[in-house]
Amino acid sequence: MTTPSETTALSKTDGRDAAVAATIFVCTTCRRKRADVPEGYDLPGRGLALALEREVASRQLTWLTVTPVACLAVCRRPCTVAFAGPGKWTHIVGDLDAEAHLGDIVSAAVAFARTPDGIVPWPEQPQAIRRGGVARVPPLGWKPGPE
Repeated sequence: MTTPSETTALSKTDGRDAAVAATIFVCTTCRRKRADVPEGYDLPGRGLALALEREVASRQLTWLTVTPVACLAVCRRPCTVAFAGPGKWTHIVGDLDAEAHLGDIVSAAVAFARTPDGIVPWPEQPQAIRRGGVARVPPLGWKPGPE
């Protein structure tokens, strides 16, 4: 079910097209060590991407896109996602689990979409997102302001 704050997220992203308001990139190639499978590892990002796609669809967050990617280069911290949007800082977050953090990832994406620059205030970030932060990358064309 879509919450009122999720429904109004787009109106707070300075009028950007709904189809590109925010994207969650999900690494699908990180290997998580597992002794209980013959290969000795699994690829948890694939399941996370599918779970996120289902969750986003069930909440009718049509302006939020989930995109599986081959690698986010954070191999030691599966599962890894990146929150991105036009003109916004991109956030890379690792150590996420599909079962434990699905709601946190979607909530973080909604908060991200609401911001004009992609910077979500620390208190508004779910705990799993705060703990898993890997990097924050400025948008293309970003120039520092006067200090």
